[in-house]
Amino acid sequence: MSSRVALPAIPTILVDHHAPTGVPEAATVISGFADDPIPTSSLLAYRCAQAIGQAEGLLWLAAIGIIGDMAEDYGFAEMVEARARYGVTALRKAASLVNAPRRTAEANSYPALDLLLKADGPKAVLSGQHEETATLLAAKDEVRMALEGARKVAPKIVGDVALIFFSSPCQIHPLIAQQWRSRLKTSIVVAANAGYRHGWVHFAARSSNHTDILQFLAGHRPPGADEQYGNGHRAASGGALRIADWNAFISSLGFTQAVIPETS
Repeated sequence: MSSRVALPAIPTILVDHHAPTGVPEAATVISGFADDPIPTSSLLAYRCAQAIGQAEGLLWLAAIGIIGDMAEDYGFAEMVEARARYGVTALRKAASLVNAPRRTAEANSYPALDLLLKADGPKAVLSGQHEETATLLAAKDEVRMALEGARKVAPKIVGDVALIFFSSPCQIHPLIAQQWRSRLKTSIVVAANAGYRHGWVHFAARSSNHTDILQFLAGHRPPGADEQYGNGHRAASGGALRIADWNAFISSLGFTQAVIPETS
C-alpha cells in the first residue's frame, strides 16, 4: 500500500493485507496487517461484504484468495467453512487455474476475472461450461512448462541466503521461491527472474526461519530502488530492480556470479 491513489478525486476504499508503505489521505484503508494471522485481501473483502449483508454466495471467492495467497492453513474460520461446503480439492484446483493467466508471458488476467464473474462456485470454474476455462487451461500449461525448466536450476548459497537465478518470460519466480522455501528451511530464499521484463530483474524472497524479509530487504536496498522493491509480508516479499540496481543488490549479498553486464 502506497501513499498515493490512482484517482484522488473519486472516493476510494483500499483493501490490502500487505505491509503499508504509506496511508493515502484521499482514501479509506481496510488493512489486517496488524492482525495475527494476517487475513488476506480476499478475506477482508468478504468480511466487509458480510458487514453490509451482501456476502451470500461469495465465500468460495474468499477461499480461493486465501489459497492463492498460501494462507490456507492459517486457521481462518471462513476457510474451514469453505472446505466443508465446496470441497478443498475443487477450491485448490480453481485457485490454481485462475492464477495461471497472470503468470504467463502475456500476463492477461481478464479471462480469469470474466470466469469468476460468471461462475457460482469452484466446480463451475472447472467444469468447462464457460469458454474462459479453456483459455485458463492453456495458460496453466504454459506456466507448467516454464516451471519445469526453472525447477532444474540449483540454488547457490552464500551465508544464510540461497539464490535461484533463471530467465523466463513467465511470472514464476514467486512459485520457485515458495517451492525452495520448504526445502531450504534455514535460508532466506531469493528466486530471481532476468527474463520477465526487459532491462529488469524481478525476484521473490521467502523464508521459513522467522527472518523478517521486509527488514532484510530494507537492509540491502540499492540506491535506485523504487516502490516496486521490498513490499509484501514479513515472510514473503520481493521486488523489481533495474539492472544496475540488481547488480548492487546481489553483490551486497555476495553473489557476484549473478551480476548482469550492463549494455549502453
